[in-house]
Amino acid sequence: MKSVLIIGMGRTGRHLASKMQELGNDVMIVDKNPAIIEALSGRFTDSNICDCTNDAIIKALGVDNFDICFVTIGEDFQASLVVTSLLKQFGARMIVSKAKQDIQADLLRKIGADEIVCPEREISEKLAVRYNADNVFDFIPLTADYSIYELPIQAAWIGQTLSGLNVRRKYQINIIAVKHDNEINPNVGPDYRFREGDHIILIGRSNEVFKLAAKM
Repeated sequence: MKSVLIIGMGRTGRHLASKMQELGNDVMIVDKNPAIIEALSGRFTDSNICDCTNDAIIKALGVDNFDICFVTIGEDFQASLVVTSLLKQFGARMIVSKAKQDIQADLLRKIGADEIVCPEREISEKLAVRYNADNVFDFIPLTADYSIYELPIQAAWIGQTLSGLNVRRKYQINIIAVKHDNEINPNVGPDYRFREGDHIILIGRSNEVFKLAAKM
């Protein structure tokens, strides 16, 4: 269990707080809007109505006691900068700040953010890849060149083994798991025989993966 402080209860902050709490973490939520905190107080026992651009507030919250401090302020980027800077000043161990643009991300890093998240851009990129090819069911970027994809298998693969298909040589991809009826098998050996309805979870370059997806 980690102790988590989340400042800014817009859409990103609310979803993040709910998931962190669901995963068993100790979550404190903060927003300057009383109506927002009142609406969320039934779900989060540790909540505060305060303006975290005030250094006295940041000091009083004891930010150095949290494992992670998230700054998920939505539209007021100046406030996000100030809060990130104050968190750093008062000894926050780990600061993760939200940005919408590259220039915002650069500024947040310079004043103390340890990590930057860009939810809108990440969602847009994922949607673009997901709907660029009809048979891409999921997509997780790893590096500039490689990503993890979920694809259905070709009909011709049914009944054949992984080693027999030799997909690494033919398609320049690495299959890391097989998904069937929403159950993922991460221990797929060379003798695994594909069944109707199987999806493969693979690592590969986008150009190679899209070539394979077009054949599904």
